[in-house]
Amino acid sequence: MEITLFNRTNADITCYEPLFEKIAERTKKVLKLKKEYQLSVTFVRSRTIHTINRDYRGIDRPTDVITFAAMDDGEFFTEEEEADLGDIFINIDYAKRQAREYGHSYEREICFLFTHGLLHCLGYDHMNEEDEKVMFDLQKKILDPLVARK
Repeated sequence: MEITLFNRTNADITCYEPLFEKIAERTKKVLKLKKEYQLSVTFVRSRTIHTINRDYRGIDRPTDVITFAAMDDGEFFTEEEEADLGDIFINIDYAKRQAREYGHSYEREICFLFTHGLLHCLGYDHMNEEDEKVMFDLQKKILDPLVARK
């Protein structure tokens, strides 16, 4: 999986590229994906994600992660179409706060948000209890062997 990172913060994000690649490879294995995909990940601050959330989702507040999946109506691309999964925006301010709240490392939280966004790009959601259980179980299965909770 080709992952392109963009940094719209002053934080050093270079350490996340190899972790994201490992998560993407594990996701591919767990979900038995055969096709190669690409996606972008942009690190932002609360002010930027607030604007994105307001302008594109109609929700006037910041959030931790926003995903713009490139899938159309839950259908994967045909062989002829480009294998772009979409874009993930990770709010580093929320990641820091949530890492403290959940009692795990900042690295774990960033990787969790990436995994969560990646699964959204692959068509998973948590709009009802059944879907939430499936998605959250996958997050654990993918992330736990790769990034420690503490």
